[in-house]
Amino acid sequence: MALAAPVITANAAPGIKSIGESKYSISVGDVEMIVDAGEGGKILSYKLDGKEVIETTRINPFSYGSTFWSSPQKEWNWPPVKEYDMDPYEIEERENSLFLTSTVSPKYQYRFSKEFRIDPDKETIAITYSIKNESDVEKQVAPWEISRVPGDGIMFFEASESDITPANGTLPFTFGEGMAWYVYDTAPQHRKINADGTGWLAYSNNGLLFIHQYEDLDKTQPAPGEAELQIYVNMGKAYIELEGQGKYETLKPGESLEWTVRWYLVSNPYPLLPSKELAELARKVLNN
Repeated sequence: MALAAPVITANAAPGIKSIGESKYSISVGDVEMIVDAGEGGKILSYKLDGKEVIETTRINPFSYGSTFWSSPQKEWNWPPVKEYDMDPYEIEERENSLFLTSTVSPKYQYRFSKEFRIDPDKETIAITYSIKNESDVEKQVAPWEISRVPGDGIMFFEASESDITPANGTLPFTFGEGMAWYVYDTAPQHRKINADGTGWLAYSNNGLLFIHQYEDLDKTQPAPGEAELQIYVNMGKAYIELEGQGKYETLKPGESLEWTVRWYLVSNPYPLLPSKELAELARKVLNN
């Protein structure tokens, strides 16, 4: 069981409330997000009218919920850095947001933070991630969000075939309506792609459309060997990782970077197949 994270209390925004131990509920309209500061500040649930879109089955000790890492991965390899991914975060209930702060990794010398804000006008939850260089030397790093969803459904984003690079096997994409489409399939190996999109990635399953929106990068801006957008598919019928990354930046001692991701969750009445209707629904959500 995760240890309870320390709390600094203020007047949290309407829609943000403690639900016991180190967990918080963040809601806007009929959408609810559950965050656990005691488990690396992970997002454990994201629901619309009680219907779940996040992978909640703990297939292994690390691969569940939505988390935040530093990029490139080659600097730490595997498993994830426990101070950022598993250890308790300090909780600060601010006037208009929930603010979580990690401890500093003795080895990598970063401090992470995650700020959750409700945007009622767009009916979205915005998450601003921060990485602070707590060392006494200059460091280069990029922000990286990883969200696990069930092994099923369809994923799509704006890209052409030349924008997608196989990184560990291939995924069978089709192209149309200005989109790259991947309908989930199973295979006996792990697979991953890197892609240069336009600042968003969509996943649809269980009657829901889930969209992550972030800064659009050009091909020179991600960390070496990484990409603005990534999809990882675990072997067999297991789970998928929807991944986005921000700019690779140089941080002097004491400097920080910030990167914001907007989460959207709406109903999807259309079949889980590439279509004009599904493309238009995603664009409507993003342009709301």
